[in-house]
Amino acid sequence: MNRLRIAEVEVDANGMPLIVKRESGNGKRVEAVGEMWRIDDEWWRDPIARRCYEVVLDGGGRVVLYEDLISGEWFVQKP
Repeated sequence: MNRLRIAEVEVDANGMPLIVKRESGNGKRVEAVGEMWRIDDEWWRDPIARRCYEVVLDGGGRVVLYEDLISGEWFVQKP
């Protein structure tokens, strides 16, 4: 199952992800950011505001990160 997992993400001065630490605690450097997009939805009920990044991690793994712009939490998921 490809579920969302909470992640700790270190960002640069512009808010771009630099390092991703998953629940296991081991951090990986972001080698490249492929695509970025924003989702704003459900403003009339329970608002959703997310900034998403498709990134390549050190060693070649590809994941999608998203920052919940309401709570400030980060999540990681395999694409």
